[in-house]
Amino acid sequence: MSRTTTIRPRFATRTLLLHLATIALVVALCTGVYLAVAVQQLRAEAESTALGIARTLAEDPQVRAEVALISAANDAPDAESLRDGDLQRIAMDVSARTGALFVVITDEDGIRLAHPISSRIGEVVSTPFEEVLEGNEVVDWQTGTLGESARAKVPVRDDAGTPVGEISVGFERTGVFDDLPPLLAVIGLTALGALALAGLAFLLLRRRWERLTLGVQPEELVALVQNQTAVLNGVDDGVLAVDAAGIVRVSNDAADRMLGLDAPVGRPFADLGLPASVLETVTGDRARSSAVVDDRVLYLDSRPVVRDGRALGDVLIVRDRTDLIALAERLETVRTMTAALRVQRHEFANRMHVAAGLIDAERVDDARAFLGELVERGSVAFPVTGLALLGDPFLHSFLGAKGVEAGERGVALRIADETQLIGSVAAPEDVAAVLGNLVDNAVTAAVAGERSPRWVEVAVLGDGDALVVTVSDSGAGLGDVDPLSPRPSAEDAGAAVHGHGIGLPLAREIARRSGGELWIIDPGGAQHGAVFAARLSGAVSPVVPAQKENS
Repeated sequence: MSRTTTIRPRFATRTLLLHLATIALVVALCTGVYLAVAVQQLRAEAESTALGIARTLAEDPQVRAEVALISAANDAPDAESLRDGDLQRIAMDVSARTGALFVVITDEDGIRLAHPISSRIGEVVSTPFEEVLEGNEVVDWQTGTLGESARAKVPVRDDAGTPVGEISVGFERTGVFDDLPPLLAVIGLTALGALALAGLAFLLLRRRWERLTLGVQPEELVALVQNQTAVLNGVDDGVLAVDAAGIVRVSNDAADRMLGLDAPVGRPFADLGLPASVLETVTGDRARSSAVVDDRVLYLDSRPVVRDGRALGDVLIVRDRTDLIALAERLETVRTMTAALRVQRHEFANRMHVAAGLIDAERVDDARAFLGELVERGSVAFPVTGLALLGDPFLHSFLGAKGVEAGERGVALRIADETQLIGSVAAPEDVAAVLGNLVDNAVTAAVAGERSPRWVEVAVLGDGDALVVTVSDSGAGLGDVDPLSPRPSAEDAGAAVHGHGIGLPLAREIARRSGGELWIIDPGGAQHGAVFAARLSGAVSPVVPAQKENS
């Protein structure tokens, strides 16, 4: 049995029991509160009814007159006559009509003038009566000769308003709570219904939970979150997940760092201010692309997430290719220089073969003349017009090598007459990356163009410690294309001129990193192709003039 199939029954059982226990506790608490309120309400109703009956009877003129007359007499009340008297008859009639346990009438001494048990008439009541004879109404639960009851005691007043007796009305406990058993039955049925409804609600919620979580249970979710955190923050690649509504749900530290994001989780992906190439990759317009974000060249790979046929969103994998591309640019520079050396070595070998052939033919004078000519001409010349204008050995060799490569493709590389550089190159790697990219793009544009002859012209100028270069070509120009916006490598390779990839954006970032810039001077026209310029601050070491010796 798999781990998932083991966890789910356990989880379902434990959750169901916990859910039902919680509901049972809540129902029991509510039932107890409701029952307490119901009991209190029944008690209050009984007390209110007793008080109303006692007040009504105490206001009866006949009762007031009879009680006042008996209280005013000096002799004790005649119990025998009271048993068949009007007060007893009135009390019994009221008790029969209202269902009261008792209706008792007393005089000012607490002697019963009417009582349900006639033999008790003439005796003093068993419960306190002094407070009532002081003119107060008393409502309480008391235990008397007839047992515990809810009773109300109201004073009987004479015509002058002086208390001369009391009316005591009581309802038996069992009579008060006659409605309690049916009420308990209703409460019990309601509680059972609540438990059944809770069980049904749990099953429905569980089905919805499993549908929302695609069948993943809470224990598994905890493990997934822990594993996700460990994995996402343990890799160098950036991972950014966007749901079907375009909201960022996951973004690891690497993605935040490379894309320059600050707390993107929970925010719409379109509102993060990312380049269009990144947005197009995530929205599905491109599966893979490259983008320049700040000074980083990023490779983007978007993959849709589908589970059980349901599209959940997209996951964007971000890889930093800045160092790789920079290394590739440096290797390209080395390769260019190597190719130039190879051409020079081949040409030098040819010259040596000529000299050796003259010597073998015993034409010593001709061989000596040939070698002398070589000494005067120097090393093999690069096929670059105006290369002598460059006094810096690095630029001389680098552009000479680029001229060899351009010549192999049928393009003439030349140095502009306005070239002037005083000093030497201090940042050869940045210069090679930026200038090499511009020259390579210009050669590609010249080859793709229809003008003849094909040429590329480079101008190099010094401005303090800054190096300013311009590169123009004989190509067709830029047209409506913006070469400074990175394009995916999967586009038509035939149109990949002037940096329709990530070369120019990277070169611009290299220039900006040193405080410089790369821009377009002229997109091209009828006379020539595009003209690019770049300024690299701090790329030139000015020549320090030698101090004159003291005479």
